[in-house]
Amino acid sequence: MSKIERIIGRGLPLRGNDIDTDRIIPARFLRCVTFDGLGEHVFADDRRASDHPFNLPQYQGAKILVVNANFGCGSSREHAPQAIARWGIQAIVGESFAEIFAGNCLAIGIPCLTSTPEQIQALQALLEDQPGTELTLDLHTRTLTAGDRVIPLTMAESARQMFISGQWDACGQLLANRDKIHEVAARLPYVRWAVNLS
Repeated sequence: MSKIERIIGRGLPLRGNDIDTDRIIPARFLRCVTFDGLGEHVFADDRRASDHPFNLPQYQGAKILVVNANFGCGSSREHAPQAIARWGIQAIVGESFAEIFAGNCLAIGIPCLTSTPEQIQALQALLEDQPGTELTLDLHTRTLTAGDRVIPLTMAESARQMFISGQWDACGQLLANRDKIHEVAARLPYVRWAVNLS
């Protein structure tokens, strides 16, 4: 299982409240069979403006997205966090998140943490002024460090424990417990019967 305890990298400031999942990944990209390639289409319509942060050279390779209120609202499409992750974002810090979006992020290993509007907007201003600033997001202390600034963050304790223990990774848990699963399956008559039929 993959533990997520600390993320270090540059940040990308994305201003605006109520940025919905249709803006994150427009509906025409939902017809894909796999999530491969979605990263290049993240914010496809918004990025027609050349000055969109995801287009700017100073933010290429950023790992931490910094957003405002109610980020990820709208439909529950899991393609939205998948597109963000496949662009290269490993964590999102914001004022608040839509609940289903945050749950979809948890399922694929993207921590979503919150802070006050004042702290988030000050961080966005810092990243706009000094885009090379390295950020350290620590899930143990629930803090984000930017230079000499330490920002306290909030996250549900259950989600935090899932990240730092690796339990967010459902597939990893299944693989780690493969032998136990086979042992239980061998004791279940209806599983033995189904296996014998095949």
